[in-house]
Parts: sequence; C-alpha cells; structure tokens
Amino acid sequence: MPAFQEYFDPSHQMVRDSVRRFVEREVLPDIDAWEEAESFPRELYLKAGAAGILGIGYPEALGGSHEGDLFAKVAASEELMRCGSGGLVAGLGSLDIGLPPIVKWARPEVRDRVVPQVLSGHKISALAVTEPGGGSDVANLQTRAVRDGDFYRVSGSKTFITSGVRADFYTVAVRTGAPGFGGISLLLIEKGTPGFTVGRQLKKMGWWASDTAELFFDDCRVPVGNLIGAENMGFACIMGNFQSERLALALMANMTAQLALEESLKWAREREAFGKPIGKFQVIKHRLAEMATALEVSREFTYRQAAKMAAGQSVIKEISMAKNFATDTSDRITTEAVQILGGLGYMRESLVERLYRDNRILSIGGGTREVMNEIIAKQMGL
Repeated sequence: MPAFQEYFDPSHQMVRDSVRRFVEREVLPDIDAWEEAESFPRELYLKAGAAGILGIGYPEALGGSHEGDLFAKVAASEELMRCGSGGLVAGLGSLDIGLPPIVKWARPEVRDRVVPQVLSGHKISALAVTEPGGGSDVANLQTRAVRDGDFYRVSGSKTFITSGVRADFYTVAVRTGAPGFGGISLLLIEKGTPGFTVGRQLKKMGWWASDTAELFFDDCRVPVGNLIGAENMGFACIMGNFQSERLALALMANMTAQLALEESLKWAREREAFGKPIGKFQVIKHRLAEMATALEVSREFTYRQAAKMAAGQSVIKEISMAKNFATDTSDRITTEAVQILGGLGYMRESLVERLYRDNRILSIGGGTREVMNEIIAKQMGL
C-alpha cells in the first residue's frame, strides 16, 4: 500500500509498524479459531492496552498518547484491520465510540475514574444508542430517564450494541425531555447497576468475533453525577461522535477492499486455467484494474476528509460522502473478489469469504447509506 507521505509522517509509520507487529504476534495465529468461536479472549484488551494501542488519540493525562493526532489513529486502525476480522476490530475498538463523550463532557471525577481503566484494557466501554424500534432515527429514541432526587430512573431497551455483553461502562442515550432531538441526554450506566440487564448475544451475518447484545433497563437508578454533558444536550454530543465513527467505518471499508484486492491479485497470479494464470486473461486484468482504481479514489477522498477534520474543519457533508463511497467500493470489490476466487471464495477457509460477510454491515452501521444521502442533500440546501 502506498506511503501517502502527505498525510503520514515518520511517527505515524512507527505507530503502523508497532500495531502490525502486535497483530502478527497476538491476533493472526488465533483469529480463525476466534471467528468460529464468535468471541476473542478478554485478555486481548489488556494486551492492546499494555501495547498502547487502545490509548492512541486520547489525552496523556488519562493514559493515552498521540492526543489530537488523527493520522496516528488512522494508521493504527488500518493495521488492526490487517487481522482480516472486522468483528475483532469492532469489538476491540468499541471504546472509540463509547469513550469520547466521557472524555469531552463527563464530570472530571467520572472521567478520571473511567477513562484510564478503559485505555489500559482493564475495563470495556460501549455506546448504546440504537433501539429495537428506532434504528437510525436517533431523535425518536424512547428509552426514558426521569429525574428522582439525586438519581435518574431509566426504563427502556437498546439493541445491536457492540461489546454489549462484555462492556463495563455504557454511554447510553436516553430521553430526559420532550419528544425530538432536543430532549435527549447521555448517561454513563455501569454493569451491575440494579435494574440493568444484558440480553442474549445476537447471532450475526458477519463480524462474528464481536459480541453484540440487547440491553434492558427496568427502573434502573443512575446517579445524576453520571450525566455526560448538559441535560437535553445529548443529541449534539451524539452527532459530533458520529463524524468520527463514520470516518472509522470508511477506513474499515477501504481496508476491507484492500485485503480483498490483495487476495484477488494473489489468486490471479497463482491460479491457472487453460494453460496460463487467470490474471493473464483480459477480463480478469481489467476487472482488477478497475477494483484498484476505485480503491485509490476512495482512500484518497477519505484521507482528505480526515485531514480536514484534523485541521478543525466541518466535514458533515463530505464525511457522509466518504462513508457512502467507501462502502460502495468495498461492496463492489468484495463481490468481485469472491467471483475471481470462484468456489474458493465461497469457502469459510477463504479470507475473501469473511471479508464479503463482514463488509455488509459497513453501509448500515453509523448511519445507513440512505441517512448519509439525506445528510448530504440537506447540506446541499435541499
């Protein structure tokens, strides 16, 4: 993969090398077994914490490193995807959607207690926004939190929560006010809180190695001090968080496409038909050329939006475009990869088969493709 010197400096290459070694040492030897088991050892969080991977992008005072260096995070994210399991990356990385609101807006005593434990890998953080009846319609969420003295009483449910089974700390979107986006708040709810139960681990098409769960709140008493940010200002916090999540999903899509392209190129050189490698046939050559072209365009556009984000620019429209373009590209490339590998591409022993399955969630999570188009159109004044 090209070095992209205009985006990455030598310190980013050091991050990339370190994370790649971690993946080769701690993940690749066991990833196939973890996929089949639909789980990976909790100990991996501790190892990733000790290696400094979980803390990339977070304040040093809280146990992090490279604070404010978005491309250090990009480099680490890309190398983690080299394990070939979107589920493992999503599970290990659930802190990156659960923790930022706590870092930015939680009370100092809550932030200082929670964040270092998560960055070290001793505790796990998750974000809980999606509801059974809501999906991408965040402004219409129904989980209710009613103020009762020094506590909120929370009732409702969440679903499709990444790390939902394992997490210790949940950043939960609740309704504290009137209907609509203006009545939403964020609460930190800890596992073991009376009235809070975790449902079954959900069975998924892809991302097998990540645990995904339903959450239930039955008159769950949460201290008022666990409010993240101001009451009824949670929607703005969620939307700000979504920009980083959409960048992460675009990067994941591009790396999914990258791995699928690499497997296709390898197969095209090795597999022979009618007396020569299939990569010598024009139909395969041109297909691979088009796959590579689409990926280069998608990756460059995604990096450009990351650079704008790093410079403090608003990219609401552009990051939505990047997510859609990247996931469209990974849809195409993973589909083509299965076709190029033929029967092997359909077998569970093939990395391409897993990439094809894992890819499908990327245009759904973090806001569906359709929601991205609505955002883009709105930013265009439509």
